[in-house]
Amino acid sequence: MSKRVLLTTTSFQDTPGTHQNLLNSQDWEVVLARGPLSEAEMLDLSGDFDAFLCGDDAITQAVIDKSLPRLQIISKYGIGLDKINVEYATEKGLPVLFTPGVNHTTVAEHTFGLLLGITKDIQSNAVAVQNGEWVAGWKKPVGNEIMGKTIGILGLGRIGKEVAIRARAFGMNIIAFDPYFDDSFASEHDVKRCSSMDEVLHNSDVVSLHCFLNDETEDMINAAKIAEMRDQVIVLNCARGELVNTKDMAEALKSGKVGGYGADVLDAEPPAPSHVLIGAPNCIITSHIGSRTHESVQRQANRCLNNAINFFSGADDVLCANGIL
Repeated sequence: MSKRVLLTTTSFQDTPGTHQNLLNSQDWEVVLARGPLSEAEMLDLSGDFDAFLCGDDAITQAVIDKSLPRLQIISKYGIGLDKINVEYATEKGLPVLFTPGVNHTTVAEHTFGLLLGITKDIQSNAVAVQNGEWVAGWKKPVGNEIMGKTIGILGLGRIGKEVAIRARAFGMNIIAFDPYFDDSFASEHDVKRCSSMDEVLHNSDVVSLHCFLNDETEDMINAAKIAEMRDQVIVLNCARGELVNTKDMAEALKSGKVGGYGADVLDAEPPAPSHVLIGAPNCIITSHIGSRTHESVQRQANRCLNNAINFFSGADDVLCANGIL
């Protein structure tokens, strides 16, 4: 019998490439939805699928309960699993597949796009030029170089390492903290190991977040931690919006304590028009597109698809996050 599959990732659907050919070659009934879907939306759809090919949809205990016993796998398009109740899936014997190693390059590039956008005042200046404000005698903005500045990386995994490599190319000093610190990489790329998150925060001109979201890291950047940072610090977040207390960040931007906040993620996506960071000074927010390149989408989508295809065929090449195969 043909597999029935729910596909919710919009970048998968919107981007042409080899993954589309691979999907079309399968004898599956594919139902498309435009995620990320809320728990209520997932509950409306769930109950009659063999697989979820999901993005950042809310796959809660209730969704899993409604989806069983037919649901055989959750195949995540990406690496962040915080929207999936992995613990409950494991309890129910439901494999959660994922795609490590497919988007670190493009997210690191996006991180530097945000950094340069802030330090060179690119976004507001470009908008002003488009609005016809570039006239004789116009007082143009004055930016700052990043060469010689210290970047502190919280989370030296695949993405954090790519950020470090690029930071070195820009002539930055690099410090980092990670509970599973890679000393060999640090030695090769001249990254100073810090003993704690606080040591990074106290000594950085730029703080770049590349951590997973969990109970320990939620709101890790808050008013108290911001107060400990250097004046005019720039904070970059291409990980998860919930790592930063957005109200505290907005206040720090208004006061000038934080010199800039560049984020590809928010605590609510999409944000309400009244979100405190929309329109905040020296703040650049992009719509969770850090891994949305033609190259990366195909890598992620093909890996996500191959995980599912190989699982159903019994092949060994399946990347499982919770060890149930």
